[in-house]
Amino acid sequence: MPKTECTEQLIRFGEEIKKARKNLKLKTSQEAFAEMSGLHRTYIGQIERGEKNISFENILRIAKALKIPPSEIFKNAEL
Repeated sequence: MPKTECTEQLIRFGEEIKKARKNLKLKTSQEAFAEMSGLHRTYIGQIERGEKNISFENILRIAKALKIPPSEIFKNAEL
């Protein structure tokens, strides 16, 4: 897979996480969401901007914090 296509998919994936985070009760901030998921706020920001190639373990942590199955993130990001 060419890097540009992969980068585009990381961006879509991150945008979907951001959208789901903002749909949480009280429009959860990155900082609060990072605490909920056990990850660092700057890492969450990098994921949401498509700058990080996120591990499977962290996908699971984020999905749990979002209270949605990981597959929903992929489906909504059209991946």
